[in-house]
Amino acid sequence: MTITIKTPLPGPKAREAMARDARVISQSYTRDPQAPVVVERAQGVWVTDVDGNTFLDFAAGIAVCATGHCHPQVVAAIEEQARKLIHISGTDFFDPTQAALAERVTALVPGDFPKRVFFCNSGAEAIEAALKLARYKTRRQYVLAFTGAFHGRTYGAMSLSASKTVHRTRFGPLVPGIIHVPYPYCYRCPFHLERTSCSLACLDYIQETVFRKQVDPQEVAAVFIEPIQGEGGYVPAPDDFLQGLRQLTAQHGILLVVDEVQSGIGRTGKMFAFQWADIEPDVICLAKGIASGLPLGITIYRSDERDWGPGAHANTFGGNPLACAAAQATLDLVENSLLNNVNAVGPYIGQRLFDLAEEYPIIGDVRGRGFMLGAEIVAPQGTKTKDKEGRDTLTRLCYEHGLIILGCGENTVRFAPPLILTPEEAKLGLDVFATAVQQVARRG
Repeated sequence: MTITIKTPLPGPKAREAMARDARVISQSYTRDPQAPVVVERAQGVWVTDVDGNTFLDFAAGIAVCATGHCHPQVVAAIEEQARKLIHISGTDFFDPTQAALAERVTALVPGDFPKRVFFCNSGAEAIEAALKLARYKTRRQYVLAFTGAFHGRTYGAMSLSASKTVHRTRFGPLVPGIIHVPYPYCYRCPFHLERTSCSLACLDYIQETVFRKQVDPQEVAAVFIEPIQGEGGYVPAPDDFLQGLRQLTAQHGILLVVDEVQSGIGRTGKMFAFQWADIEPDVICLAKGIASGLPLGITIYRSDERDWGPGAHANTFGGNPLACAAAQATLDLVENSLLNNVNAVGPYIGQRLFDLAEEYPIIGDVRGRGFMLGAEIVAPQGTKTKDKEGRDTLTRLCYEHGLIILGCGENTVRFAPPLILTPEEAKLGLDVFATAVQQVARRG
């Protein structure tokens, strides 16, 4: 397949569908007005809209379709499971598909210690479970999270988040006891330092300011962190920061909770992004890519005598047999071939972006790993002034030329294609993006 644009965008059928949608769907949804794709079907990395236009997908359903759209092995696994059992509720009954998947994912997590799994339906629910579990296990009330974080939209997850005020406006009071600290966003260091020392300053802030002046570390239950901030702008935490944070939390008996909802399941070239720093978290939250599009969230935690008991937390639909079957097929594909593909194709995408940044100063920073890369768009004068309008123009131009791509943060373009992306498809997508960058740069 290839990019095929047959109609003006959006086409007539798409406009009709959008008008129908506008009458009945919640206004709180954040459909991208720059790229209004009305999907009819999708296969692999290709999305076809209701007017027959075919797009190359560099968004993967917000990093969900890890194995591409409707991968035959995933579809076959779902079909086979649907003929046997669709739902029974693991909260009250025993479902062997849950135990099998729990055994598999705990084996993938580094650390020679007992681990257990809580199944739910989404990343936000996995975060909620982790928040409740942390307070239960430690008997402590305070929690640290980071500026720029996005952990979800339910109350606990929303309270941990600090990436956009729109996520929290008019929803207060939020969950109490959550303290936000600076994230090591090295391109825009919160302490105005150079990259080499920025991460250490963020660690020092936790120890010297928070733990000495705001809250005793013996009252802190957990620290929540994204190894690569997703909605905050695809900002990776340096390895030495994650290592120092692990040491600091272990020193004070604080649980380290790693949010791998967007960065996990092979997207960065390792199964989990935190593995690049060679650390062992206490709790890991998964969702998005784990089941290739079916709703599944997973909270994996270090198990000990402080674990919660029956009734402390539960879920009706979590670990649905269909989602578990899809997850098993997804992991088969990721482990057998897709991790290698990310490590083979990802450097090409990164290098193309670095080359574009060298040529066009509107790309102020290129960052990330594997198939989780961000290009931050700034003012054309070579400054670090954020250019949201330029970023939005880029995503619109890409859409008009058949590339689906999303923004994140205030002014960053994210590259999160399905993990099956071939070198030829990567080149095609980067060619479209490069053309869009040239057009935006010329406008000055």
